[in-house]
Amino acid sequence: MINRIRRIFLLSGPKNFRDISANVRRKLKAKRQKDRGVWFGLGMMGLVGWSIVLPTIVGAGIGLWLDTKHSGSHSWTLILLVAGLSIGCFNAWRWMIKEHHAIDDDETDE
Repeated sequence: MINRIRRIFLLSGPKNFRDISANVRRKLKAKRQKDRGVWFGLGMMGLVGWSIVLPTIVGAGIGLWLDTKHSGSHSWTLILLVAGLSIGCFNAWRWMIKEHHAIDDDETDE
């Protein structure tokens, strides 16, 4: 029976058989990783959010402290707020790229 189904898919084109087998592998992997549900995704979004928020808050705090100690013609708060935001976005971007590569590696291994 399985050989007959395989022959049908092979006759319809090797790309279709590869697509179906990739989908089956992906579904089996999802069943093995039941702990990665909705809460896991929400936790990851929170992790990305905090990786942006913390450097931004630290930059703004240091900027406020510098503004009280060394008042001048420019605002240290604004400068360091933007610097912290940039560092946080870069960290989140780098982490997302790393996770994307890990997902791609998992898919190619199977």
